[in-house]
Amino acid sequence: MNKVFVSAAAIVAGAIVSITPAHAEDLVFMLTNSTNSTLERFYTSPSGVDDWEDDVFGQDVLEPGESIKITIADGRRVCNYDMRFEFTEDSNLDTTEDTQDLCKTGSYTIHE
Repeated sequence: MNKVFVSAAAIVAGAIVSITPAHAEDLVFMLTNSTNSTLERFYTSPSGVDDWEDDVFGQDVLEPGESIKITIADGRRVCNYDMRFEFTEDSNLDTTEDTQDLCKTGSYTIHE
Protein backbone atom coordinates (compact mmCIF):
# COMPACT_ATOMS: atom_id res chain seq x y z
CA MET A 1 0.00 0.00 0.00
CA ASN A 2 2.87 2.43 0.79
CA LYS A 3 4.45 1.79 -2.63
CA VAL A 4 1.22 2.72 -4.40
CA PHE A 5 0.88 5.93 -2.35
CA VAL A 6 4.48 7.00 -3.08
CA SER A 7 4.02 6.34 -6.79
CA ALA A 8 0.79 8.32 -6.90
CA ALA A 9 2.46 11.19 -5.03
CA ALA A 10 5.36 11.17 -7.51
CA ILE A 11 2.94 11.32 -10.45
CA VAL A 12 1.06 14.26 -8.92
CA ALA A 13 4.35 16.07 -8.18
CA GLY A 14 5.49 15.50 -11.77
CA ALA A 15 2.22 16.87 -13.10
CA ILE A 16 2.55 20.01 -10.97
CA VAL A 17 6.10 20.59 -12.20
CA SER A 18 5.05 20.17 -15.82
CA ILE A 19 2.30 22.79 -15.57
CA THR A 20 4.44 25.52 -14.01
CA PRO A 21 5.08 28.39 -16.42
CA ALA A 22 8.23 28.15 -18.52
CA HIS A 23 10.96 30.74 -18.08
CA ALA A 24 11.15 33.47 -20.68
CA GLU A 25 13.34 32.67 -23.64
CA ASP A 26 16.42 34.74 -24.34
CA LEU A 27 15.98 37.47 -26.94
CA VAL A 28 18.61 37.07 -29.66
CA PHE A 29 19.19 39.49 -32.55
CA MET A 30 21.96 40.65 -34.88
CA LEU A 31 23.27 44.20 -34.48
CA THR A 32 25.08 45.70 -37.48
CA ASN A 33 27.07 48.92 -37.49
CA SER A 34 26.58 50.44 -40.96
CA THR A 35 28.09 53.78 -39.96
CA ASN A 36 31.62 55.00 -40.62
CA SER A 37 32.23 55.34 -36.87
CA THR A 38 33.11 52.93 -34.07
CA LEU A 39 30.16 52.10 -31.84
CA GLU A 40 31.69 52.24 -28.37
CA ARG A 41 28.71 51.59 -26.10
CA PHE A 42 25.32 49.97 -26.62
CA TYR A 43 22.58 50.02 -24.00
CA THR A 44 19.18 48.35 -24.01
CA SER A 45 16.24 48.50 -21.69
CA PRO A 46 12.66 47.28 -22.03
CA SER A 47 10.42 50.11 -23.23
CA GLY A 48 8.85 51.91 -20.30
CA VAL A 49 11.75 51.24 -17.91
CA ASP A 50 13.36 54.50 -16.77
CA ASP A 51 16.97 53.28 -16.43
CA TRP A 52 19.38 51.82 -18.96
CA GLU A 53 20.80 48.35 -18.36
CA ASP A 54 24.61 47.90 -18.37
CA ASP A 55 26.61 48.51 -21.54
CA VAL A 56 26.10 45.36 -23.62
CA PHE A 57 29.60 45.57 -25.14
CA GLY A 58 31.54 45.80 -21.87
CA GLN A 59 35.15 46.31 -22.99
CA ASP A 60 34.39 45.55 -26.66
CA VAL A 61 33.36 47.88 -29.49
CA LEU A 62 31.60 47.39 -32.81
CA GLU A 63 33.70 48.68 -35.70
CA PRO A 64 32.18 50.09 -38.92
CA GLY A 65 30.74 47.30 -41.08
CA GLU A 66 30.84 44.71 -38.29
CA SER A 67 27.92 42.69 -36.92
CA ILE A 68 27.48 40.98 -33.59
CA LYS A 69 24.93 38.55 -32.21
CA ILE A 70 23.32 40.10 -29.11
CA THR A 71 21.58 37.99 -26.48
CA ILE A 72 19.35 39.67 -23.92
CA ALA A 73 18.83 37.16 -21.13
CA ASP A 74 16.98 39.34 -18.67
CA GLY A 75 14.17 36.88 -17.92
CA ARG A 76 11.51 39.23 -19.25
CA ARG A 77 8.82 38.36 -21.78
CA VAL A 78 9.29 41.63 -23.64
CA CYS A 79 9.93 42.40 -27.29
CA ASN A 80 9.94 46.21 -27.37
CA TYR A 81 13.31 47.55 -26.31
CA ASP A 82 14.74 51.04 -26.12
CA MET A 83 18.29 51.17 -27.46
CA ARG A 84 21.04 53.73 -26.98
CA PHE A 85 24.08 53.92 -29.25
CA GLU A 86 27.19 55.86 -28.20
CA PHE A 87 30.06 56.39 -30.62
CA THR A 88 33.73 57.17 -29.94
CA GLU A 89 34.62 60.76 -29.09
CA ASP A 90 36.34 61.33 -32.45
CA SER A 91 33.12 60.43 -34.29
CA ASN A 92 30.95 63.01 -35.99
CA LEU A 93 27.85 61.07 -34.89
CA ASP A 94 25.75 62.03 -31.89
CA THR A 95 24.39 59.56 -29.38
CA THR A 96 21.33 57.94 -30.93
CA GLU A 97 18.29 56.31 -29.33
CA ASP A 98 15.59 54.15 -30.90
CA THR A 99 12.80 51.76 -29.92
CA GLN A 100 12.12 48.53 -31.81
CA ASP A 101 10.22 45.26 -31.52
CA LEU A 102 13.31 43.05 -31.57
CA CYS A 103 11.27 39.82 -31.59
CA LYS A 104 9.71 40.81 -34.90
CA THR A 105 12.81 42.17 -36.62
CA GLY A 106 15.46 39.67 -35.46
CA SER A 107 18.13 42.19 -36.45
CA TYR A 108 18.93 45.87 -36.19
CA THR A 109 21.21 48.00 -38.35
CA ILE A 110 22.38 51.40 -37.21
CA HIS A 111 22.86 53.89 -40.05
CA GLU A 112 24.27 57.41 -40.22
